[in-house]
Amino acid sequence: MSLLILRPQPGAERTRERAAALGLDAVVAPLFVVTPMAWDPPDAASIGAVAMTSANAARHAGPALYRFTHLPLYAVGAATAAAARAAGFDRIVAGAGDAAALTALIAAEGAGPVLHLAGEDHRPLAAEGPVAVVYRAAPVAMLPPEAIGAAGGGAVALLHSPRAAGMFRTLAEGVGLAVADLRIAAISPAAAATAGPGWKAAAIADRPTDDALLAAAARLCDQGPGRGA
Repeated sequence: MSLLILRPQPGAERTRERAAALGLDAVVAPLFVVTPMAWDPPDAASIGAVAMTSANAARHAGPALYRFTHLPLYAVGAATAAAARAAGFDRIVAGAGDAAALTALIAAEGAGPVLHLAGEDHRPLAAEGPVAVVYRAAPVAMLPPEAIGAAGGGAVALLHSPRAAGMFRTLAEGVGLAVADLRIAAISPAAAATAGPGWKAAAIADRPTDDALLAAAARLCDQGPGRGA
């Protein structure tokens, strides 16, 4: 059995490489195209730290980001931390992989005010400070043909976010695929809940990381017919 990778590039390619290292074939068919958005940076002197809940914030914030690279950076997880480091930050604290844990980490360290660099579709952090929307993840209009073929052929669809989970179900049903015939692996309970019930097989990652998601998908790939939950 193969995997269906739906996350945007360049993350999709990194997931494909990790899947290949596990001996799993994968079809890459992103459901979103990420593009930068113009934003008005606040006065850096009024900001105590920066937070990012996606690596896309580091990739798409543009030259204005350099006004803040001297500040502590709170990253939602390791991938976002790596992208922030590549963008010029060197005082980085990485969270456990979800926004709630990141908020708790920021509160515990007393950081603030915090500039949250986010996507157009984001969950607010419960932290004092402004939010700047620096990128947009625009959904595709329909499920790509390669995704239809892979999902219909039994591939396990990787759902990297609640938004992707909802999109995949809607688009799959829109082209006549029955969820009762499809297999999914979700990166979090929230993503699984948004995907909804009725799948032929479903698994949830133990942690909200790419590696844990691939491990969950691999468990489904190891199951024989009729053993899905």
